Amino acid sequence: MQRDRSWLRPLVGLVILAVLVRHVGAGAFLEALHHLDGWSVAAGAAIAVLTTVCGAWRWVLVARGLGSELTLRSAVAESYRSQFLNVTLPGGVLGDVNRGVRHGRAGGDLGRGLRSVAWERTAGQVVLLAITVFAVVLLPSPLSSSWSAGPALATMLLVAAALAGSVLAAIVLSRRLSAPALPVRVSRAVVADLRSGLMGRHTWPGVFGSSTAVVAGHTATFVVAARAAGVTAPVAQLLPLALVVLVAMGLPLNVAGWGPREGAAAWVFGAAGLGVAGGVGTAVVYGLMAFVSSLPGAAVIALARRNRPRADRPVSVEGAARG
Repeated sequence: MQRDRSWLRPLVGLVILAVLVRHVGAGAFLEALHHLDGWSVAAGAAIAVLTTVCGAWRWVLVARGLGSELTLRSAVAESYRSQFLNVTLPGGVLGDVNRGVRHGRAGGDLGRGLRSVAWERTAGQVVLLAITVFAVVLLPSPLSSSWSAGPALATMLLVAAALAGSVLAAIVLSRRLSAPALPVRVSRAVVADLRSGLMGRHTWPGVFGSSTAVVAGHTATFVVAARAAGVTAPVAQLLPLALVVLVAMGLPLNVAGWGPREGAAAWVFGAAGLGVAGGVGTAVVYGLMAFVSSLPGAAVIALARRNRPRADRPVSVEGAARG
């Protein structure tokens, strides 16, 4: 029987935090608490409203593309719930799993609900990675000198070619094999989801636009956190650093959002000559701002529990939104 080793992923985040505390001291973490002010918190919460709505709309587009009905109101409520769970539970993805399960059960198709969330998150990460590559290559930063445009663009082309080849192979196999095995059935499902859920002509422009808006919002929040932490570097220099940290934040190796974010910020700020402590302080302020911005999700959870008709009746996604 295979053992559950999911606990190892949050352990990585704890190790990263322990290493940072050893090298920069606990003072860098505690000092960030003094930098956080009401204006920064308010700005972060306001930006979070926009990013949450854009992310929810991306989910609506993907879900509808997969044939599952989802209203924007429900998506926003579930997205806030998901954010709160992500910043309070280990791993940083349990909130997304929860909203996928709830959406799937409400629509009578658990697999489709989970896939809609998985594809929605994947689309956002792909857009983030693409923007990060171009920002690191094109914007003035010490990172661009250590990662030249040639290797970066070549890597992007190789990844694109590999993805295109995989999709093409899946299409050919799905058409030629009459009794497909599990890998082929999975390939068929992936191709079908890509065609309808992401690459449909009525879906992909909105998914790309909303994902870009989400990246812009998170980047703006990072810049606000950097200013609150006392970092005075030009915005053009901070942008590629912020994007690299955002990519690290997507790794499911954190403890309630903490770990890779602080490690990546310490590294890129140190490489940029802004000081490791400045990177840690910015990441800590960003984490605190993200927690405050997710508090509407706690209200969604509390209202859903209060309005639950019976203990044995699950609350639908729309019920949570109406509550």
